[in-house]
Amino acid sequence: MERESMEFDVVIVGAGPSGLSAAIRLRQIALEQDREISVCVVEKAAELGAHTLSGAVLEPRALNELIPDWKEKGAPLNTPVSDDRFMFLTSTKAYKLPTPPQMHNDGNYIVSMGRVVKWLGEQAEELGAEVYPGFAAAEVLYHDDGSVKGIATGDMGLDRDGNPKDNHEPGMELHGRYTFFAEGCRGSLTRQLEEKFALRHGDPQTYAIGIKELWEVEPSKHHSGRAMHSIGWPMDRQTYGGSFLYHLEDNQVAVGFVVGLDYQNPYLSPFEEFQRFKTHPAIREVFEGGRRICYGARALNEGGLQSLPKLTFPGGAIIGCSAGFLNVPKIKGNHLAMKSGMLAAEAAAEALKAESSGSTLDAYAETFKASWAHDELYRARNIRPSFHKGLWAGVIYSAIDTYLLRGKAPWTFKNHADHTALKPKSDHSPIDYPKPDGKVSFDRLSSVYISNTNHDDNQPCHLTLKDTSVPVEVNLETYDAPEQRYCPAGVYEIVRDDDGGNPRLQINYQNCVHCKTCDIKDPSQNIVWVVPQGGDGPTYTGM
Repeated sequence: MERESMEFDVVIVGAGPSGLSAAIRLRQIALEQDREISVCVVEKAAELGAHTLSGAVLEPRALNELIPDWKEKGAPLNTPVSDDRFMFLTSTKAYKLPTPPQMHNDGNYIVSMGRVVKWLGEQAEELGAEVYPGFAAAEVLYHDDGSVKGIATGDMGLDRDGNPKDNHEPGMELHGRYTFFAEGCRGSLTRQLEEKFALRHGDPQTYAIGIKELWEVEPSKHHSGRAMHSIGWPMDRQTYGGSFLYHLEDNQVAVGFVVGLDYQNPYLSPFEEFQRFKTHPAIREVFEGGRRICYGARALNEGGLQSLPKLTFPGGAIIGCSAGFLNVPKIKGNHLAMKSGMLAAEAAAEALKAESSGSTLDAYAETFKASWAHDELYRARNIRPSFHKGLWAGVIYSAIDTYLLRGKAPWTFKNHADHTALKPKSDHSPIDYPKPDGKVSFDRLSSVYISNTNHDDNQPCHLTLKDTSVPVEVNLETYDAPEQRYCPAGVYEIVRDDDGGNPRLQINYQNCVHCKTCDIKDPSQNIVWVVPQGGDGPTYTGM
């Protein structure tokens, strides 16, 4: 069956903060200038916001620019931050530290970013953008001259071997005079574009995994507007990590833990570290007697300015977390992602007006360099890599950079690829993690259950291997199969025969919450994450 095609001025892959901000800005310009700019947004989640996972404290700077009357329009920013706390944890104590300037949240809001994304989608549609959830962009399309033509969505109704089932429907081609890639962190199509157009000429991107739960706590333990962050325990001094607790409305608390994916110990499990963190006396007391509502995980870009790729290529642009717009010391990226989408939209609108379809949107890169977003990332660029020397070296340098140098040091620290940091199992001992108590700490499978994750059992596995021998001959032999531990959803499992022999990797792809950690941390770079059937994956509620 041949694929049908549709033509648009701009096709946007991903209905997150950056993609929807781009769509809104394009349609605003069209209405302001009384001209037509057709915009299509495709989203792999079954509904808008279902795959959106963020802390999140939202800095409304970009939203103020995009939709100045957002309050009147009912944007779900209901909980202004009223209390900032920054803590250092030992195994039994919690010490309050001065809150770093970047983490002051005056004027910011604790939000469910999934609800914000859903609201942004409504604004985009009201302005005339076409938004299609449940369609996964699976292929980049090219013109004969090599410029990007658009994308094709994945086929629906394929069996495990890729053969059509009775309900098979071929994907659709969406052609755009420009195509924006807003896939989120470690986007599968974005990676292909980076390779084809040699967009990565600076430092490699570096990442963390963020694991989050949403709780309903007892009213006496709820403090609406409180934002608490911590460093220290349970991380060792060489591993970058920390936590957040955000008190939303309705007695809800979002709790999360972030672990830098440049950790060295192959026995470390970010999921188990998060569960152990919640057993700390200062943290446990918040959640005892409460109810866990939802669970999820995703990778975060941490490379900053020096790890941004070239943002444009013939026929399109990379925006949002696909590019790496996140301010690590602020622990915020949504405002930067939104601004990048707005800048790309303005550049595309001008190019369309000049009838220069398929050209490189150089104006986007130029306006970014002149924007507050670039200035913010420039000032923050050395904070995260300063922790490569350990916790205290990072803390001391960050204080000097923030208070004395004010982010304007005449040097820029380098980043390294995370998968190169993992050390052999012979260099480390297994970590004895406590068993979950079922009250504040839990196992993986019960956690995945409340992420509402679903994948059709009879479809091609979206977690692909370049070489099927590597998981046993390299990863198991050298690193004791770390994919069993860095995956927060129990996707990867080494199984053996009854006699304990014949080890082999079993991939439980139905559990995948689309965090992309395996694609990043696999020491052999043998795992390649691609999109599953559209509409599959987690369905986050209130995240």
